[in-house]
Amino acid sequence: MTITRRYTSLFLIDSLIILSATYLCYLFLLPFDNIMSNRLLVLMTVTLFIAHHSFAWHYGLYRKVWAYASVHELKSIVKAVTLTMFVATVMQYIQTGGVFVRILALTWMFLILFLGASRFSFRLYHEREPRKSEGQLSRTIVVGAGEAGRMIVRQMKQNPQWGRKPILFIDDDRTKWGLEIFGLGVAGPISEIPRLAAHNEIDQIVIAIPSLSKREMAEVTKLCIETGLKVQTIPRIEDLMVGKVKVSDIRDVKIEDLLGREEVRLDMEALTEKIEGKSIMVTGAGGSIGSEICRQISVFKPARLLLLGHGENSIYTVDRELRSKVPKEIDIVPIIADIQDRERIFEMVGKFKPDIIYHAAAHKHVPLMEANPLEAVKNNIFGTKNVAEAADRHGVGNFVMISTDKAVNPPNIMGASKRFAEMIVQNLAVSSDTTFAAVRFGNVLGSRGSVVPLFREQIAKGGPVTITDPKMTRYFMTIPEASRLVIQAGMLASGGEVFVLDMGEPVKIVDLARNMIRLSGFEEDEIQIKYTGMRPGEKLYEELLDPSEIQSEKVFAKIHIGKATPISQVEISRILKKLPEMEEQEIRDTLLKLANRPKEEKVKEPAWQEEWKIEGGLA
Repeated sequence: MTITRRYTSLFLIDSLIILSATYLCYLFLLPFDNIMSNRLLVLMTVTLFIAHHSFAWHYGLYRKVWAYASVHELKSIVKAVTLTMFVATVMQYIQTGGVFVRILALTWMFLILFLGASRFSFRLYHEREPRKSEGQLSRTIVVGAGEAGRMIVRQMKQNPQWGRKPILFIDDDRTKWGLEIFGLGVAGPISEIPRLAAHNEIDQIVIAIPSLSKREMAEVTKLCIETGLKVQTIPRIEDLMVGKVKVSDIRDVKIEDLLGREEVRLDMEALTEKIEGKSIMVTGAGGSIGSEICRQISVFKPARLLLLGHGENSIYTVDRELRSKVPKEIDIVPIIADIQDRERIFEMVGKFKPDIIYHAAAHKHVPLMEANPLEAVKNNIFGTKNVAEAADRHGVGNFVMISTDKAVNPPNIMGASKRFAEMIVQNLAVSSDTTFAAVRFGNVLGSRGSVVPLFREQIAKGGPVTITDPKMTRYFMTIPEASRLVIQAGMLASGGEVFVLDMGEPVKIVDLARNMIRLSGFEEDEIQIKYTGMRPGEKLYEELLDPSEIQSEKVFAKIHIGKATPISQVEISRILKKLPEMEEQEIRDTLLKLANRPKEEKVKEPAWQEEWKIEGGLA
């Protein structure tokens, strides 16, 4: 219906209501009068006609979407009718010298009744029960009888294509128990979800409490997936309010929802001051962490964002995404470069002179690096050395290396190479004007190398889900949280620190697999879990700090400073010279011994040695 047709239709409906209301009023109060010859009736009708349409337009009675009418719209009707009757009262007094209170009061009541009924009939029609066969609709419990829950139930009733039939509200608020909302009973508490779901033969559950904290959301989600039913949730209330998403954007519960980690609040003012208007380079910008750092950095409006990576497809993808989302004033520069190419890295850093470098480029896959130790050395050690020394040479303000929990007491080449890279960065911090730091954290959910995509793929194929050992545990956090904490830690650096992110409690991989199986709508006996044995270089338990490095104090929420001690600059120089000439087994033995030897064997830090400086950096 066009706007003109809509206005015309409502105008005609209201005109008919005015004629009907005045006629019925006189018919009730003056049943034996000749109504058609009553001058007062004619005056009343004309006055009401003109006044009502004026006030109806003023209060938007022709512009409102009556399919979603509520008490607010009813107030508008009452205001328009009351002012209309006030005008009619004044005109009646002017013409007759008196006021017929009963006529005016009854007319006021009829107008509100008829206008309200005409408008709310639109809502009744819009909210009619779907005709879709109930057998085709999934019987659904809605957890949360607040505003969000009511919104989602209303949407379910109005949209049969969603395939859901709401059966029951569940809420912890005792005052709502036994009541009905939109024809649905309210039961509780939430801890009774498994029993209530079984009793009501429920097919799926929708969690509709967007205000829950992360920890509370994790607890409710775990309770729901124990039922073995499909579990979904609605967007956070902040996203609904700002229009980022719609109520109808119900999504499946993700494994991230089970972590229960509260989102960290960044020091936005300090970060804005540090980053706004600056030039930022991110190496490995096409990877999971690197690309997310780029997204997070763009919020603080840097003048230039340099996306450096070796894979052209991944850099193209993140470049295109950022250009479509970030403010146009941010200059996004994609750079195809290999961090192992020292000349190219020095050229790019020298050309663009970034203020901050986030070094996320690295080989991270433990078994692959165990089979290819020389590649781990070339990329993780010499690649880091190239980028760090380029930062030193060209006066970059801050350099932040992304490290890993696998650098602690590593039994594998990947972890040992990252620990040695940390040592390079720490030693450069001794004499450089650049502020160097490293940030360690564990696994991130959803990254290319994490078990989550692998498990999803295996579940989609019907199993089995492969786990190396039933005792295997890992620390997990989400990619956005890890990236935000990396950015924040970089701003806290004064030089040479190894920051450690608080990863929370370790997660058993077998529990992760079981939860993912349930979230995918399967029972545990439908998808087999198969144990394959530990792979080369793997550890059962990961650590974030060596016991001698542990420092309990936090410098920021979820950020600690480790006391990782760098080794002698002379020794670093000696090892760097020999590494390219070593055989694979010698590389493995050298790096593992270096990364794991007792702290008392560490060589004390000597004075700066000019002899090991080549081209302004480590040999």
